[in-house]
Formats: sequence, structure tokens, C-alpha cells
Amino acid sequence: MSRLFEPVRIGTLALRNRTVMAPMTRRASPGGVPGADVREYYLRRARGGVGMVISEGLAIDHPAAIHHPAVPDINSPEALAMWRSIAADVQAAGAAFVAQLWHTGGARTKYEDVVNPEVPSISASGVYFPGKPYGEPLNEAEIEAAVLSYGRAARAAMAAGCDGINIHGAHGYLIDSFLWRDTNVRGDGYGAANRTRFAAEVIAECRRQTRPDFPIMLRFSQFKEQAYDAKLAETPGELEAFLEPLVEAGVDIFDCSTRRFWMPEFEGSVLNLAAWTRKLSGVPTMAVGSVGLDNDVISSQHQRLSSGVASLDKLEAMLSRGDFDLVGIGRALISDPEWVQGGAGTAERAERLRRGGSGRAGLALVRKIRLIPSRLNRIRRHPAVADGVDSLALVDHRARRDPPFAVAAFQPVDVADVDDEVACRGLSGVG
Repeated sequence: MSRLFEPVRIGTLALRNRTVMAPMTRRASPGGVPGADVREYYLRRARGGVGMVISEGLAIDHPAAIHHPAVPDINSPEALAMWRSIAADVQAAGAAFVAQLWHTGGARTKYEDVVNPEVPSISASGVYFPGKPYGEPLNEAEIEAAVLSYGRAARAAMAAGCDGINIHGAHGYLIDSFLWRDTNVRGDGYGAANRTRFAAEVIAECRRQTRPDFPIMLRFSQFKEQAYDAKLAETPGELEAFLEPLVEAGVDIFDCSTRRFWMPEFEGSVLNLAAWTRKLSGVPTMAVGSVGLDNDVISSQHQRLSSGVASLDKLEAMLSRGDFDLVGIGRALISDPEWVQGGAGTAERAERLRRGGSGRAGLALVRKIRLIPSRLNRIRRHPAVADGVDSLALVDHRARRDPPFAVAAFQPVDVADVDDEVACRGLSGVG
């Protein structure tokens, strides 16, 4: 049996295989409450055979946590009732369900119309883009309030029947603003010399407010949205020192976010970030980054490069070496909810995707555009799809004067995953 599709147990998590639906922001829950469409979105992937589903980022109850009113939360009674129902449905379909806890931190400053605009955005040092302060550093009372907010969200997730939590500490968001030296210029006990302290306190509080055996995942990344070449650790020694206090705080699984899972992390070694993290910490890890595809999300989004279907041979070799325990899959599962069951990584699968996905309606995702009723002129039938398949393609207005920007060159995605407003980043995430 393929290592990817064999059962695995990590603590209380007994998974039918090593595949995980990676967390991907969608902004499809008006007022913070997920609806039936969100339930179906997750349920399709669970029915498709993944071992675990990780939710999109769910807002903790801090007033400056998010930037968009359609980001779901895990605080209100209405939202909690829906997550309880979604978790139960996903579990009944055979997958574990894990809630990702999210505070955007200083990234919120990039947006104009934010939730609670009267509340200042927060970060370690009042810095989102290095060298460009936008506000004041958090004081210790404010730090404590944020820590407690994460703890309450963890308790809510457990009460909703989730199988664990995934704390988002990557990509330049709130926790990462403490971890990354370029945005942590504090001079106190939370400064760069103790950069993991805030994250460790968040983990410990989540542990305090849940069961001793309740699974806690921590997502971290070297790269940031502000700087794709950023590094939290330049050497294995630095990474080991970085991980140690997080392990002591109670992390059960490290979610190691990269753009390309196959890339070595440090010179002179073939190991990627997840493999090094597992080796140095002794804690199970999840690799993520363009699994099943031949190009990363940043290149697809900003360089107009399409992503084709890639072989899983390299992934299988890394799993066989014991490099990591779980595999996070993002865009490949958006394109095909049945990716796990239907010949993932095979030539036959690639042809099915080229022709419009798994037989369901498909969309060719062009780039960051919006699909709203007043702009239906941007939609036309996908010429590569067989007769009888209800498939549409999003066409950016620039395609008319930019022939290489042809719709047939882009990865199809399930039309049922596109709501009234869709952005490339919202669908793609990093995976």
C-alpha cells in the first residue's frame, strides 16, 4: 500500500490515511456564520476520502482578529452550532475535523473596510512591513487578553466536537509577528531574544482550556506574505532552538507551511522543513506546499503561471524515509474533491482535470478576480470540457488583450466551491 494512503495514529487521532485538507481562507460566511454551502464544501472532501479536514481560519473573539465580515468565527452561538454540525457530518463521512484558530494581526492594516474599524490592528511591535511601523507595540495586558482569546476559542472548538485545533502561527499573522525578528523589535521579555514566548503562552492556554490529550497543531512558516524569502531559522541549530519551547508548551503536531514541499530547507541536506522539524523536535509533522501540483501558489497567482498535475513519486519517497507523518493538500482538493480516491497523481487524473475535473462542474481559475452577477460577461463555457458536463470558466477582462492568458491553461476547480465572490487567494491558500 502507498504510504500516503495507509492508516496512521497520532495521539487520539486515528486517521484512515495521511492526507489532510489544508486550511484555506474562503470568506464565504456572512456575519461570521457558515451556511449549508460551507458544510457541503467540507463534506465533499471528507466523502472524497481525506483522513483529516482542517477548517479555514476561524476568527477568535479578539475584536481586531479579522479583516473581512465573511470570515467565519468560532464564538457566536449561531456559528458554534454550525461548526458542531459540520464537524459531526465530516466525522460521519470518515474524516477527522480540526478547527484552525486565526488572528490576522497586522495584516489587517492592508484592508480598508475591516470588521470593527474603530479597533486598532495589533501585532508584536506595531509593524507589519519591516521598517514601516503602523502603530504601537502590544503592552503586556493586551498580550494577556490575546492569549486568553485563543484559549476560549480552543475550548469552543472542543465543545463543538472538533477533533483538535490548528493554531495559525504562520505567514506574518499575529503570532508570527512575534516569531519573525524583522517584525519583532520589542525590547522586553517578548522581544526577539524570547520570540517564541507569546506562541508558547497561546499553546499553553489552549492546553489549559482543553483536555490533556486534545490534539494541538501549530502552523508555522519560514516565508511570510510580506517576504517570500524570510527565514525564522537559517540553520538546523536555530530551528532546534526555535522549536524547543513550543514542544514544551504542548504542541502535538507541527504544520510546516512551505510553498513547495519538495524543496530542501537547508544547504547540504535533502530534508524539507517538515522533515527537519520532525528530526529536531521528535514531534509528528505535516508537510504542505503544492502537493499534487507542479507549481506553487505564489507563482500561479502573481506570475500568471498555471499549475499542472504532478507525480507523487517524490512525495512517496519522502514518506518512505519517514520525513513527515501527514500531508496537507490544498489546491488539488479544490480542483477535485475526490483526489484521494480517484488516482491522485496519475496521468489519467491529469487528463480528467484538464477536461474539467472529476466529472462535476469545473472552473478555470484565472487570477484574482471577482465573480458577481453584474459581471457575468466574464463567464463562458470551457472549450476543453466534454459535452454534457456543466462547466464554466472565469475570464479576466485582460484576457481579451493578452492572448497567452488563455482560459484553457488554468487549473479547473469545482463550480460548487465558487460563491458570489471569489478571489484566487481565497480559493488557493498555500497548498
